[in-house]
Amino acid sequence: MSLVVEAITGTPVSERRIELVERKGLGHPDTICDSVAEAAAVALGRMYLDRLGAIAHYNVDKALLVAGQCVKRFGGGEVTRPIELIIGDRATDVVNGRSFPVGETVRQAVDGWLGAHLPGVRPGKDFVTRVVFAPGSEELRRVYTEGDVEIVSNDTSGASGYAPLSPTEGLVLAVEQFLNSAGFKTAFPDTGQDVKVMGVRDDERLSVTLAMPLGCLLTQSEAAYFARKEEILHALARRFASAPFEIDWRLNCLDRRGRGTEGVYLTLTGTSAEDADSGQVGRGNRANGLIAFSRPTGGEATAGKNPAAHAGKVYSVLSHRLARLIHARCPGLIEVYVHMVVRIGEPVDRPWTGVQVVLPAGAALGDVEREIRQVAEAELARLPAFRGELIRGEHPVC
Repeated sequence: MSLVVEAITGTPVSERRIELVERKGLGHPDTICDSVAEAAAVALGRMYLDRLGAIAHYNVDKALLVAGQCVKRFGGGEVTRPIELIIGDRATDVVNGRSFPVGETVRQAVDGWLGAHLPGVRPGKDFVTRVVFAPGSEELRRVYTEGDVEIVSNDTSGASGYAPLSPTEGLVLAVEQFLNSAGFKTAFPDTGQDVKVMGVRDDERLSVTLAMPLGCLLTQSEAAYFARKEEILHALARRFASAPFEIDWRLNCLDRRGRGTEGVYLTLTGTSAEDADSGQVGRGNRANGLIAFSRPTGGEATAGKNPAAHAGKVYSVLSHRLARLIHARCPGLIEVYVHMVVRIGEPVDRPWTGVQVVLPAGAALGDVEREIRQVAEAELARLPAFRGELIRGEHPVC
């Protein structure tokens, strides 16, 4: 295992003149794909452990959400063609002649996630799931079946993470979490879960563009829609009044008065997947919940991958966690970046790791390098335990 620590120079993201940050919220079709794929991966891991006592080969990171069709009107609507999820990739369904309920496990996980997070969607009626799996190659299956031999990576993969969040990143994340919070949904039960936030900072001015539909069942007229929209904007302005920006709030920018249902953003189920937007794993948020245009990232889709041996998943989450831990130990650091990579066939618990830090004025790397190494080495030493946490779904991935 190699650990390299260096100081880097350059203007920190929060001090640059421009910054672009996006978050696709809970009910966005891409986030639905990521979320149900991860729920399926956690369920498969639990099933294998319960029935086999070990994690068999699987990856569930291929999911396509095909938009349905529906009719919406003020005060009513109906789904005319359900949303369809096609999910799968590779999974072990037979070991030594013993069968494992792969498809049933995945369907139950998907339906459970929908029931918990999208109350307007009826699994099996508004949303149907097609599970498509095949066994993996013999080489990849062997990764999981070599007894006490150290688990090796099933891919050549890497990832990058960073800390702390910039004020813009923190606000974009907080806005979506606020709009999908239990408190907000209690006050505004007529809002959908399909929230998308784009923040564009120009010096101290921040433009926040939001998309969030209103429920057609609880919206009785065009006038009621636009009145409710103003109430939402006022609630946002109050909630984030202390933000260190001059904020320009925009909500549902395609709205046009006088066009009835064709000029407003309505939803029957809470998500645009009902008739407008399809989705796919890996097209949405990174493992820290954001799409930050100025930050390094990896090319892996984190959700749904097997955390026992897929380094792309493990490092996508761990790189952000390690950056946060280093910054917590050395809060004077302006920025922390962590990069991790391993070759296929090499131990997944012994990655090459690079830590880059932006130092405050007057500081030297020698002032903090020992502490950085202590944090990184301690976290890398507990990688088997961390992978166990991922298997149990204890770390968010989108």
